[in-house]
Amino acid sequence: MQIFSCDQCGHPVFFENVQCLQCGSALAFVPERMAVTAIEPAPAPPLDAQPDPQAPLPTPLWQVRSASDGGSPLQYRLCQNQTQWQACNFTVAADDPNPLCMSCRQTRILPDLSVPENVPRWVRIETAKRRLLYTLLRLKLADPRASEGPVYQFMADLPGQAPVMTGHAAGVITLNVAEADDDERARRRVQLFEPYRTLLGHLRHESGHYYWDQLVRDHPDRLADFRALFGDESQDYMQALQSHYAAGDNKPDWRPNFVSAYAAAHPWEDWAETWAHYLHMVDLLETAASYRTRIVLPSADGARPSRPADPFEESGTSFDTWIAQWVPVTLLLNSLNRSLGQDDAYPFALSEQALRKLRFVHDVIAQMGAQAGAQPAPPAMEAAVA
Repeated sequence: MQIFSCDQCGHPVFFENVQCLQCGSALAFVPERMAVTAIEPAPAPPLDAQPDPQAPLPTPLWQVRSASDGGSPLQYRLCQNQTQWQACNFTVAADDPNPLCMSCRQTRILPDLSVPENVPRWVRIETAKRRLLYTLLRLKLADPRASEGPVYQFMADLPGQAPVMTGHAAGVITLNVAEADDDERARRRVQLFEPYRTLLGHLRHESGHYYWDQLVRDHPDRLADFRALFGDESQDYMQALQSHYAAGDNKPDWRPNFVSAYAAAHPWEDWAETWAHYLHMVDLLETAASYRTRIVLPSADGARPSRPADPFEESGTSFDTWIAQWVPVTLLLNSLNRSLGQDDAYPFALSEQALRKLRFVHDVIAQMGAQAGAQPAPPAMEAAVA
């Protein structure tokens, strides 16, 4: 995720900010601009001579403070989840009939928000989901004007019912809201012998299953290439998962061929884990590039400077160059964490086979992004049906 700056004072601001701490400007993420932007109340429309006292008050409208293009600036509403719950900082176009932003409207089922602990859980999950959506938008895998994309249900375990299982099925991503609790997530990570487990990682992984259906399954040539690299996905999925979990910590060495132990369970999981890892990479490289990071690694041949490129802005950068820039960034990241007494933030080492799979994901996304750029703009997003 890149760092942004306030339109009014230039102070650094971040993706989740709703106010600039330097100048006090109200902030929101405007999907059409793909930026955290300073906003101000739009001028109120003229009042009727005899307003109806029973009519509901109009929804406040906002506009971008720095708008300098000719004519009247575009107007926006704040997402209803912000005005009601202070849970979102995305805007909604003023003429959009849906009260929710493009991210929040994707969530079709919420946990019971009358249960106090479910509210902060839901807010944390939605924050992670907006970060995923930002990356998908930058990769041209989503469009702020279109209604396509996965939908989500965030559910809590209930007494007498089967536990909620995190997963994907037919375009619906389900997440157990207990994963938003740090202690529960850490317990499951240890229980499942995982080196890494985050809300954002969950959502990236499950989005991989959704995009496998969209980008691989229905493309025969691409499916053949997938099977040559990841394996035959038609093998029994449930049996493969049962075997994976039954092995516990005694699984065969997965490191020469996979990005994670779970990736070795089944080709679908291999794709989803590789997809999630690719999204980790582009997000971290974008962050490093936005800070204009310059890394010098000492070596026997002398110092070798590396400047990570923004994976979205410098589209001509090859995958091999990305990897060459990736390694110094992760070494710096892990070294900084260790200096603070923390475990490695990036506990992975990529094998040659894992890199081939990441290159496949890179090529598939690049092909789809090129096709999206060549197509006419889709119609405006319609209101979702709850």
